[in-house]
Amino acid sequence: MCLPITPCGPDSVVMKPIFSFSCAAAGSATAVAVAASTPAIAMPKPVPRRMSAPLFSPRLALPADRLILDNSANRRKQRQGEQMSAIYERLGVPTLINAKGAATRLSGGPMPAEVAEAMREAAAACVDMWTLQGVASERIAAATGAEAGMATSGAAAGLLLGTAACLTGLDPGRIARLPDTGGMPAEVVMVRSQRNFYDHAVRAAGARLVEVGLPDRYSGAGIRDAEPWEIAQAIGPQTACVFYVAAPQSRPALSAVADVAHAAGVPVLVDAAAQLPPAENLRRFIAEGADLVAFSGGKAIQGPQASGILAGKRDLIAAALLNMLDHDIDFALWQPPANLLDKRRLKGLPPHGIGRSAKVGKEQIVGLMVALERFQAVDPAAERRRWQGLLEEIVAGLPRQSPLASRIVADRGGVPMLELTLAETPGLGARDLVLGLQNGRPAIAVDTSRLEEAILRLNPTCLQAGEPAAIGRRLTKLLGA
Repeated sequence: MCLPITPCGPDSVVMKPIFSFSCAAAGSATAVAVAASTPAIAMPKPVPRRMSAPLFSPRLALPADRLILDNSANRRKQRQGEQMSAIYERLGVPTLINAKGAATRLSGGPMPAEVAEAMREAAAACVDMWTLQGVASERIAAATGAEAGMATSGAAAGLLLGTAACLTGLDPGRIARLPDTGGMPAEVVMVRSQRNFYDHAVRAAGARLVEVGLPDRYSGAGIRDAEPWEIAQAIGPQTACVFYVAAPQSRPALSAVADVAHAAGVPVLVDAAAQLPPAENLRRFIAEGADLVAFSGGKAIQGPQASGILAGKRDLIAAALLNMLDHDIDFALWQPPANLLDKRRLKGLPPHGIGRSAKVGKEQIVGLMVALERFQAVDPAAERRRWQGLLEEIVAGLPRQSPLASRIVADRGGVPMLELTLAETPGLGARDLVLGLQNGRPAIAVDTSRLEEAILRLNPTCLQAGEPAAIGRRLTKLLGA
């Protein structure tokens, strides 16, 4: 049944129910259509629902050849105070001041207005997801120096999909079997000192971790860690890939790990989720030999919180997409983009793979592409100066006579961090200070990674105008000054 709608006065529409069917004799090319209609029914026009305040500012006109506007138009001020938090007020969810950084448990950081607008525009139309990922691949490849890339629903999803790609390749039978890896190479070699909570994503694909090396330097007993020869010795017929966690303290160097892995014909998957900034790291890991590298899209890039990047070898990216995307289509009708995959290389389409639950939406992909372009265009020196100014504003708001000693230090990637060291104070410990910050209104979140040393660390990357002064006032109140 279809319902053609025609205007009928300013306040109503006419709805004419039309019932139709067709029938044809076997072997006949003639079809007979029968229709029955009822009298027109005048219906009131639906009144569009209006929210008390728009979620986004007016529509941005984006040039066809660019995803973001010129800097002059880009610097639209984000709304503050009640107007900014109106949606959360309606939901009954209190907002907080984020001096921790773009942590997932704190919902990441604020998205730039042009990213949110791009997502809104993307939501208004339908596209083929393979085609959209093909376009994303070109942009990610240009940004990272990789052969190809894809948008993911986060860095952890990138690790799951990257591992799955190394396990299955383009074999639809293996894709259908995961996480059952019986009868296929399923070992992932990893340096023991790089183990962390996030390697669960690797194991979730069905892989078995093979740890190598003794982290003697962490025990205080010596200076050594895993060495390249140990990784080479651990690689065997059952090895699917080597997993490497990129961090300033990671040993051995990625280039040395890649050399021994590639000598054995094994790919290297790199977790670089939080290794931005600097922007140069977008290209660094591919240049050092990574076959796949995963980045977060919702941290320094300032894309959608549930977004990420997986970049690397074209065949591995195609395999990752085959492990994630919807395959409910006749193989003969399926047309993957040529820059990602030649379908003639496949025996057929697999059923939905292990990455189906890690799908990423069109809105996240488009928002991520805008954010990635914006991230590459930002002046890092100007950004550091802005962050430094926010931290100096916090320090300026602290009482002169205080048990808190403050200093601004450079963290990884050149991000300035404010370290507040609490002197021994009767009745007030560092944990009490953190509780006072997070239990106030608004709640204030800080970095507690050095809390055992009585040090609170404040990250400026998610702070907005007015918030540094609020932090200074809260600390002054808690110190009783």
